[in-house]
Amino acid sequence: MIALNFIIVNWNTRQLLIDCISSVHTTVTDIGYHISVVDNGSGDDSVKAVHDQFPQVFVIENRENRGFAAAVNQALEKHITTYTYSVLLNTDTLLQKGAVQAMYSFMEQHKDAGIAGAQLQKPDGTRQHSYDNHPTLATELFNKSLLRWLFPEKYPSKKTLAKQPVEVESVIGACIMIRNKAIEDVGELDEDYFFFLEETDWCYRMQKAGWKVYHVPDARVIHLGGQSKKRAPWQSQVEYCRSLYTFFRKNRSTFSYTMLRIFYLAKITLNLATNGVGNVFVFFQNEKLRYRLSIYYKLFLWHLFLCPDWMGLKPVKNKRQ
Repeated sequence: MIALNFIIVNWNTRQLLIDCISSVHTTVTDIGYHISVVDNGSGDDSVKAVHDQFPQVFVIENRENRGFAAAVNQALEKHITTYTYSVLLNTDTLLQKGAVQAMYSFMEQHKDAGIAGAQLQKPDGTRQHSYDNHPTLATELFNKSLLRWLFPEKYPSKKTLAKQPVEVESVIGACIMIRNKAIEDVGELDEDYFFFLEETDWCYRMQKAGWKVYHVPDARVIHLGGQSKKRAPWQSQVEYCRSLYTFFRKNRSTFSYTMLRIFYLAKITLNLATNGVGNVFVFFQNEKLRYRLSIYYKLFLWHLFLCPDWMGLKPVKNKRQ
């Protein structure tokens, strides 16, 4: 029986995509699975590479970057009723032996679980943040490291080693397993999120509908992290900010949404000013300071232009939509 449908969304990460698919084939040996790749208009011959090396993989080829949520939904619509679970994998992940089996066994034993997330780690085995809180004014306006230090039980940290599956608010979407019955219950990913926080919104909606979200520490997955983001750094920051505003608009009170917009802009302006002063003192010779200044400058401009759609990762032809 084929139980799993792996969904991998790709945007100009050809070699990472090939390595990711290879990790599925080498580590998932005792569960039937299908692989769907959705390519978002890549220009690096990613689709050709998949066809040449993995002809059995189902490929959806988009002409433009439709965003992560829309791409995932394309694959879900094709196969959601065919398989028991969908597994979302980022191209910059490498499954470790037993990772998928651990999540699958857990989901089979806990019928109330809508989503299970893996333990993400760097290639050297260092743990990464694999689950998080839903965004609130506190998490977005204050230093997260400070919140984790002051309130470790409320704000989880990667420093906390979970020895068994634990219920959490939200999981990081680099590698997650979703019960397709839960998707049929709450709906697919919200396409108002182009990139970032779509899985956070999904977790939030599932919990509101009575499904639970779990972190499974025995499911270890190497996560190289932020490879698509590195290709368009300031655009990615704009998309994160846009998605954050979208999450608050949809899931928080009008007061919280308004306060976020006001104080987040104030935070960006303050960071722009302090990084500007810092760059002046070192005569713009520090690369990290210059990078931060450029990011805050672009974010400030985005707000100044009233948060237009054309600034970010969306295709240029969508500028006036």
